[in-house]
Amino acid sequence: MSTNSAQKGLNPFDFFAIGFGAIVGVGWALSLNRWMANSGGPVPAAIGYLMVIVLLVPVALCYCELTPMLPVAGGGAAFAYRAFGEVASIISGWACFGAFAFMLPWEAIYVTDILTMLIPGIKSGDPLYSLYGGDIYLGGIIIGIVVAGIITFMNIKGAASAAGFQKLMVVILLAAAVIGIVAGLFKFDMSNLQPLYENVNDANHKSMFGGILAIMTSAPFFMCGFETIPQAVEDADGDVKDVGKAVVMAVTLAALFYALALFVLGGAMPWQEFVGVDTPAVSNLFLSAYGGTVGYALYVIILVGTLAGLLTTWNGFFVAAPRLLMCLARANLVPKALAKQNPKTGVPTNGVILCCVLSMVGPFLGIGLIDPLTSFSGTACLTSWGLTCFCLIRLRKTEPNLPRPYHILGGTPMAWFGGLAMLIIWVLFFIPTSPCYMGNLALVLYLIWMAIGLLLFLASAGERRAVPKEQRAASMFSTMAN
Repeated sequence: MSTNSAQKGLNPFDFFAIGFGAIVGVGWALSLNRWMANSGGPVPAAIGYLMVIVLLVPVALCYCELTPMLPVAGGGAAFAYRAFGEVASIISGWACFGAFAFMLPWEAIYVTDILTMLIPGIKSGDPLYSLYGGDIYLGGIIIGIVVAGIITFMNIKGAASAAGFQKLMVVILLAAAVIGIVAGLFKFDMSNLQPLYENVNDANHKSMFGGILAIMTSAPFFMCGFETIPQAVEDADGDVKDVGKAVVMAVTLAALFYALALFVLGGAMPWQEFVGVDTPAVSNLFLSAYGGTVGYALYVIILVGTLAGLLTTWNGFFVAAPRLLMCLARANLVPKALAKQNPKTGVPTNGVILCCVLSMVGPFLGIGLIDPLTSFSGTACLTSWGLTCFCLIRLRKTEPNLPRPYHILGGTPMAWFGGLAMLIIWVLFFIPTSPCYMGNLALVLYLIWMAIGLLLFLASAGERRAVPKEQRAASMFSTMAN
């Protein structure tokens, strides 16, 4: 299915690595104790992530059926175009691109902070300036720009190059995670999990059930990434029927990993002490629990794994974002220039350049914007996820004869469950009193971002009028015939 026969296509493990690596980044290593604090302990947090499987697997299953059925770049944007038309496509696609686009500078911000934990001299001297409570250093800016350049270079070379880098980083991430969990088991004591629930963070819940609900509704922030898989489907090596299955595998294993890490590491020391540990939480846990050479070695191993996880997330979103823009541009929903591809590699060149610019902006913003960017991305992802579920329901009615290499377990009722669950959580993100309110700044960012998408859509109206609707649709789905 690859757009260019000279280029090596992606295999199922490549797609899994893209999705899993995009999901499991740095959150577990840096924020695990915060998850415990926000949910009232490691047990409700772990149960919450197990329940996330119940919420998100139905969504992943919808992608599982739709991706090989409509194997074109764009994922949710392409599905929405086919099911509901142009307006739904720009809503789903622009929201999803926003999640990707805002995560790119997020990664560029964090890469400096993680490297500084390994090499403190990076942030030596006086900061250049401060922004939203974060100090900006010249060394941090340089490091962020250099790494952004490396990520860009990997993607400019083609999908196979980006996937190869992704697999290497995922292996390093998993190796560090396995070592961390094994080391945690050696210090594990069930008494460290007591009390099973206590509100230690003045969160909006008063029971274990409330703590579980809090982590379930906020988990989408840390589960963003599986929707990167459909974006690269045009680069698949041959049969695409397993590409959708990679989505389900990525979601399930990521949630299981989070739950296991919460339970094991929450029991490696009294969890109420752990919630007060400074960032990087997991590295510092081992430094405290083991001490000496072993503790420091584990500290470094987890930080290296954290850095690898950050790069997998960065690269995964970098692979996906230009291809999503290319899909929207093919149908003239955004400027046509974003559909331009390198004839040798199939890489959407202008989209890659834009993602490079977005990545290089990150080091100038600083750590103070991490939380708003995270909240925005989670909300934007939910917008696209929910629409995708309803796309499956619609297409089963309007185009029942489309080839479906895979039919989801539970059929249409499963899609209804996924769509309604995403809609409910999405609404909760906008309610200030809910446990998962996105925050004022994230709300403003979301509204402005969607308004920009609308303006681009309107600005492209002239290009759309110049091309018959049937031709625009044929352009978006042209690779299905290849």
